[in-house]
Parts: sequence; structure tokens; C-alpha cells
Amino acid sequence: MQSGRDGAQDPGRLRPPALGLLLAEARGLFEFNASLLLSPLLMRAPKGDGHPVLALPGFLASDLSMAPLRRYLSELGYEAHAWRMGRNLGGLERMREALRTRLAEIHAATGRKVSLVGWSLGGVYARDLALRAPDMVRYVVTLGSPFANDVRATNATRLYEALSGERVEDFAEAREAIAGELPVPATSIYSRADGVVNWRTCLLHPSDRAENIEVHLASHIGLGVNPAVLWAVADRLAQPEGEFWPFDRVGPFAIAYAPPERAVSA
Repeated sequence: MQSGRDGAQDPGRLRPPALGLLLAEARGLFEFNASLLLSPLLMRAPKGDGHPVLALPGFLASDLSMAPLRRYLSELGYEAHAWRMGRNLGGLERMREALRTRLAEIHAATGRKVSLVGWSLGGVYARDLALRAPDMVRYVVTLGSPFANDVRATNATRLYEALSGERVEDFAEAREAIAGELPVPATSIYSRADGVVNWRTCLLHPSDRAENIEVHLASHIGLGVNPAVLWAVADRLAQPEGEFWPFDRVGPFAIAYAPPERAVSA
């Protein structure tokens, strides 16, 4: 629930995560260390088929934040690519052409469709790209990305609007499309313990080629390095092109995943 411009509370709005959850985001360092310690287990994930994967960083982050994920995917046999656009300062409309150009470069160089893995705002970009260039996109995986419901329910909205020059309300039609069904398979990975983004804004509509995966206790800043998240990303990308089956919550990190019926409940 947030306050309107007149100071009155709007019961239709979601709340950003509480201050306690935001302060607890520091645990992301432990998630990264856990991935390093558990790397032998992580390498048991399904191997890739060599297709290209474009990693899109979150708001205020750069390619450095996605380096562990890209390295992991490369070791599994994918051709992992950075976005090469510096720090992500936001701007859905402003970034569209550059993102499409980067996607087209990779698609032309490899001759294959590109899977997109986007962290937070990067996931919003990924879903928008899939809508606008489905002929070049193979699969979309989002990590803690606020694309659904009340997308203002984050602890970064005001800063995003200040730096990007865009107001969330200005793109209602685009946001509705991004929150809807994509023309390619998609997975949304999220955590109810996210201290930056209200987890309800990460829920896509499940279908025969779309699903939500909840990871227990993961932080927002740790989603790209959390071992259970990395395993889930690898598992989803390993599906043959044009095929989709639900994520099987088994393996070395099975305890970290919520049951699928919980993953769609708000």
C-alpha cells in the first residue's frame, strides 16, 4: 500500500518490501560464497547445447554483476554474452533500440535464437524484447523482475524515475503487454524474502509454456549468484528449442524451492 499524491492511502496498491527485508539484502554475499563452495554440485546441472544467452543486468548494475552467471553458463556449454551497455540507469523506451540491436548482433553472429536472462529491471527488458523480436528469442528467464501487478511496489521506483526520466504510469499499455503471455517460453524466478521488489510483481500467468519458480530466502541482490537460482536457470535453458516442460523440483537444491502451487498464490 502506498500513499497517493494527496497523502491518502490507496488500498489497491501493494507495499514495497519492509525495511527489515531491505536491510537483510546484505546476505547476498553469503549466497555468492555458497555458490563458490557448491560449484561441484552446480556443475551437475544439465549441459547446454551451445546456443547463445544474453545476460541483462538489473537497475544500477553493470555486466560485472552478471559475470558469475555468464561464467557458469559458459562452463555448462552455452555461449554467454554480456549486454555491453555500461551501467543500467533505466529507461525502457530509451533502451529499446540499443537492446534490439545487441540482440540482432548476437543472432546474426551465431545463426541461432538467443535466450535472455534478465535480473530485476533486466528481466523487464528481456520480456519486452521477446514481445518485439520473437523471431530472435528462444527463451526468457527473469530473476526478481517487477513486471506484473503494481510495479511501483519496489524500493527503487523513485530512484528509477529520477535517473531514467520515465514515470511508471507513462507506459501503462507497454507494461500490460510485458505482464501478459509472451510468444516464447518463459520462467520467472523470485523470492518472497526479496527486500527490493515486492514478490507479487514478479508473478507471470502460468501456462503450458510459462511458469513461476519461488526460491526460499533468496535476496534480491543475491538472485544472480544464489546456487538454487543458478541451477534453475541452467535447467530451464537446457530444454530443447521449441519445447517446454515444468521445472522439476528435485536435485541437490530441491529443498530451496517452494511447491509449484505456492508459486502462483498471492
